[in-house]
Amino acid sequence: MKRAEKIEFINTKLNELFPDPPIPLDYRDPYTLLVAVVLSAQCTDARVNLVTAELFKVADTPAKMVALGVEKIAEYIKACGLYQNKSKNIFKLSEILVEKYGSKVPSTFEELEALPGVGHKTASVMMIHAFKTPAFPVDTHIHRLATRWGLSDGSNVERTEADLKKAFPKEEWERKHLQIILFGRTYCKATGHKKELCPICSVVGCKGK
Repeated sequence: MKRAEKIEFINTKLNELFPDPPIPLDYRDPYTLLVAVVLSAQCTDARVNLVTAELFKVADTPAKMVALGVEKIAEYIKACGLYQNKSKNIFKLSEILVEKYGSKVPSTFEELEALPGVGHKTASVMMIHAFKTPAFPVDTHIHRLATRWGLSDGSNVERTEADLKKAFPKEEWERKHLQIILFGRTYCKATGHKKELCPICSVVGCKGK
């Protein structure tokens, strides 16, 4: 199957299976989304949502988070992996937002990536979902599937991001990244994957495991 045909099939199948994919993290505004995404590193979205449901009752603004303090933040987020580092980063980034940005979350990649605990993927999530600026966040599911489907060579996430941006139109990036995540969790998992049962791999082929 030629690359263009493959992309068209993948796009059609994803739209068919997940026409209106939801954002898997619960949030109220850019700040609570930022905290949720920071917490989601090496932690399931379901667990993050349980944690933030309680955390945001007491600290849903940068000022309230700073007032809560590192140790209290750590108590609330203990169920998430790497909670000690995350509590420090959430406190520090909240402090910066209060002192430098008037408690508002900045809306540029450069400013976001300068915040503690915020890498390019987190910044991309913020740009596309909070600020509706074109971006294509690449998590482990997306990186794995792009490689399996032969849309990227799997060398690194930067290459995967660039290749997917070329594969799909800019106006589809927000929906497509959510669709691929949901497809990976539902049909194309990291372990126990069976090509013949996968709605996409069974048609376009599958590289690697």
